[in-house]
Amino acid sequence: MTAIVGLVHGGTVYLGGDSAGVAGWSLTVRADAKVFSNGPYVLGFTTSFRMGQLLRYAFEPPKPEGEDLARFMATTFVDAVRETLKTGGWLRRDSEREDGGTFLVGVEGRLFEVHDDFQVGEPADGYTAVGCGHEIAVGALYATARSRMAPQRRVRLALEAAERFSAGVRGPFTYADTAG
Repeated sequence: MTAIVGLVHGGTVYLGGDSAGVAGWSLTVRADAKVFSNGPYVLGFTTSFRMGQLLRYAFEPPKPEGEDLARFMATTFVDAVRETLKTGGWLRRDSEREDGGTFLVGVEGRLFEVHDDFQVGEPADGYTAVGCGHEIAVGALYATARSRMAPQRRVRLALEAAERFSAGVRGPFTYADTAG
């Protein structure tokens, strides 16, 4: 299920994620984090812990080098993700269409969403969320957008709101950012 929250502030991308592992009506609080750094990227996943493990431990992300970042993410980056998921046995094919999973990626001060069909989006508002708690989390981010609240606090508040009002979101929360 999940809530993964992403926010861009001052050239840094902040991600936060919950710890819920959900199957039907059963929920397990997992010790393995859904948000992490990999090279110059921060990533946060939903869909499957297996997909997240591949992104964290098997994926060797290409480094963007001077080209249009949106184009790079939609082509070179996604092609490397697809190959990693295929090699790791996670990529699904149906009627010649490949499906992966949903995750957020922060790099070079920009935030991207990668969806099941490998489309890459960049939120115009500078924040987004994925997972079953995404609408609640995005509402909290919107409500705090004009505040002077620190970005880390905004991410935490969005996760707390999702935990309060979504049955599939649970702390503890983990965080990663592109600053360090």
